[in-house]
Amino acid sequence: MKSVYMTDQGKIRSHNEDTGGIFVNRDGFRLAIVADGMGGHRAGDVASSMALDGMKVAWEQASGIRTAEQAEKWLEERIKDVNSSLFAHARKNEECDGMGTTIVAAITLDGFATIANIGDSRCYILNEIGFRKITEDHSLVNELLRSGHISKEDAENHPRKNVLLRALGTEENVEMDITTIMFEEGDVLLLCSDGLSNKVSEQEMGETLKSETSLGEKASKLISLANEYGGEDNITLVIVEFTEVSEGDN
Repeated sequence: MKSVYMTDQGKIRSHNEDTGGIFVNRDGFRLAIVADGMGGHRAGDVASSMALDGMKVAWEQASGIRTAEQAEKWLEERIKDVNSSLFAHARKNEECDGMGTTIVAAITLDGFATIANIGDSRCYILNEIGFRKITEDHSLVNELLRSGHISKEDAENHPRKNVLLRALGTEENVEMDITTIMFEEGDVLLLCSDGLSNKVSEQEMGETLKSETSLGEKASKLISLANEYGGEDNITLVIVEFTEVSEGDN
């Protein structure tokens, strides 16, 4: 299994509120994360960093996770723990009032991946069927789109595109989507913040991932495209390629 993490400030923002990474547990399995922070006075940095650190520490100490049920339970419990920590921190620190973060996280085990998300950071898969989005955005615009109130074209340029209906750390209790998908050798997962998905089309993402280049070159190309198309937001992504099925493969 191969993976790469990359982040970029973009061309407009004064600092990067995104975080992410790829972490390995005691059994050699990966947890990939992308988090996009929000909140005034750089509190978005705090939210995304706290979320990432909480998940990282817990995963690096984890072991014995082999089934989809175990992976789903672990993600649900850990994300709820992180939510409680963020919510408490925001209440105790006035400068962090209202802070929160999106999160998309994927545990990759033998033959399957378990994905959890809150907000509008996304997970896509490239396999023999093609390139498609696995997660659903928890945003106002996506809800309007799903209910038929606006078209896909309207959604692309909607003035309230950045309004989230769910975020990590903003409420005492949080709801998340968790799904498990099967994978085969050669399949690729892409996790990303909206700094990528808002600027680069799914067609271009898929074509880039299919290209005969290294994972690092693919990640750099995607970030370059987002910046080329404006780069108004921070851009963060993780690519995981399933090169073979082997327990605890690093």
